[in-house]
Amino acid sequence: MNIHEYQAKELLKEYGANVSAGRIVFKAEDAKSAAGELDGPLWVVKAQIHAGGRGKGSFKEAAAGQAGGVRLTKSAAEAADEVHKMLGRTLVTHQTGPEGKQVNRVYIEDGSGIKTELYLALLVDRNTSCVSFVASTEGGMDIEEVAASTPEKIVSFSVDPASGLSAFHGRRVAFALGLEGALVKQCVKLISQLYNMFIERDMEMLEINPLIVTEKDELKCLDAKMGFDSNALYRQKAIMGLRDETEEDPKELAASKFDLNYIALDGEIGCMVNGAGLAMSTMDIIKLYGAEPANFLDVGGGATTEKVTEAFKIITSDPKVKGILVNIFGGIMRCDVIAEGVVTAVKEVGLQVPLVVRLEGTNVEAGKKILNESDVDVIAADDLADAAEKIVQAVKG
Repeated sequence: MNIHEYQAKELLKEYGANVSAGRIVFKAEDAKSAAGELDGPLWVVKAQIHAGGRGKGSFKEAAAGQAGGVRLTKSAAEAADEVHKMLGRTLVTHQTGPEGKQVNRVYIEDGSGIKTELYLALLVDRNTSCVSFVASTEGGMDIEEVAASTPEKIVSFSVDPASGLSAFHGRRVAFALGLEGALVKQCVKLISQLYNMFIERDMEMLEINPLIVTEKDELKCLDAKMGFDSNALYRQKAIMGLRDETEEDPKELAASKFDLNYIALDGEIGCMVNGAGLAMSTMDIIKLYGAEPANFLDVGGGATTEKVTEAFKIITSDPKVKGILVNIFGGIMRCDVIAEGVVTAVKEVGLQVPLVVRLEGTNVEAGKKILNESDVDVIAADDLADAAEKIVQAVKG
């Protein structure tokens, strides 16, 4: 789960990190009073969406005025005017895709005198099962671009969970960022604050880009991105309260409410599978036969008829789906439950595209009987290869 920049900065303040004063605006009529609560002389106006590259982005609508979702202004009135131009508009960045995202919140904060821009991130390293730090002197840029062009300017290392964080980790980051004197001590303190927050809040990613050295020689978190482990949200009630469902894919949001593992993709063949490994294999074989999967959808090992029905509804709600492949290997999952769910879903939402079903395992004969005796137009498949070949042929004619 991701949160907005202004929410991330509130969390940073809770842990003592240095951030700029700011105000969040939801309604255009509140912009002037919100901006007036800040001291200036610079006001920075930032569109709040779950995507990077806002400053380089552009608004779809001509009425939005100048390009960019981050703007510098020199008065509270000018800041309010920029808020008016942003709210309700669609911002397109390299991370949103061409469809962009609607701006429903705008953050106004005090400007900062910048001497140096740096990059700092914490993330869960899947290879080492540790929390890793990533630091670079090239702040304000996409870290992917730095990695591609000047990888030697990126320093990364992991923290052993057995021994935990020590002061030398902070010094190592400080030296990697080229900091000297009192800034080293500030960096050691900041690293401790960030690490504690990362662990206590069950984060999976924390990015400060840029981390700046101000004209007063202070470290400040000028921008922040945070991602949280969805599996740990049950013990992070305060973080759950920060969730902005308007920023999430409606299909993925609906799936999460029924404990379905769903990820939308760009292909044309919808997949309903039980088990992550089988789902990956199903997507691979669809590609092998010349098509692209429209989603990853794992109904899990203990799905009910209701969950299968909802899964089917989610797949069919995607206008890109031109065909559906149901691939079930019944171990814990029973094939008759899947069959009942498919029949129920088709009766509720209808079936406008080809449907191929491959069932194997527990209660497979009962499942096939349910499908055969229904009036659902199903193409039966004997094995995974046969299923993939049939759905691709059905879709491509």
